[in-house]
Amino acid sequence: MSELIPLYSIKVTCCNCEHEFTTSRVRPSLKRAVRRDSDFCSYYKNENPDYYVVRVCPKCGFASTENSADKLADWQRKAFHEQVGSRWTPRDFGEKRSLETALETYKLALLCAQSINDKNRILASLLHHIAWMYRYQGDVEQEQRFLRYSLDEYIKVFENDGMGGNDARLMYLIGELHRRVGDFSSAVKWFSRLINDQRIMDAAMIRAAREQWTLLREQMRGEDTDPERLQSGF
Repeated sequence: MSELIPLYSIKVTCCNCEHEFTTSRVRPSLKRAVRRDSDFCSYYKNENPDYYVVRVCPKCGFASTENSADKLADWQRKAFHEQVGSRWTPRDFGEKRSLETALETYKLALLCAQSINDKNRILASLLHHIAWMYRYQGDVEQEQRFLRYSLDEYIKVFENDGMGGNDARLMYLIGELHRRVGDFSSAVKWFSRLINDQRIMDAAMIRAAREQWTLLREQMRGEDTDPERLQSGF
């Protein structure tokens, strides 16, 4: 039996110029991660689906994800053209992508999202994915830089969106990213907030927060920081 080809093509209509183009995706049956980091960064035996999240229009250069708007407003088109599109050299990202190419598409998507003043949630996700790409490369300095950027955006999402269905995951992620960038006291506050909020019923996220709090205690003891002084009562 022949081996299943991991990639397949889909057609996408550009939300900026309405040009139809093809881009690659990883087959759902092959999206099983072999392991996952505590901030949801996944590792795959075969093709990494995260390499193919961004769709790049080869004609105008607008890069987006499936969570982006279907169509841009006139002012967004103008802003994109002035800030990004006017410097675009036509090229195609529709085939198999390397880690370096995937990183390039995320950075392009970030520029596009910033130019059209996209939602904080989309900016946070793009920045977080860029941090993951640097993690795959082993570039700790750049990974930390983009984790901090994504953390700032996630906090804006939490402050602006209020209490919604995904708040447990969002609160956990804010706590975990604080831990990863070394801001242990803030990490404790967010994990504690998640665990002690009686309205939150997401058992998986509460359990994850408890696990990371345990890890945090060990880290803080290693750095001579008193975890009990920062937050007691778990």
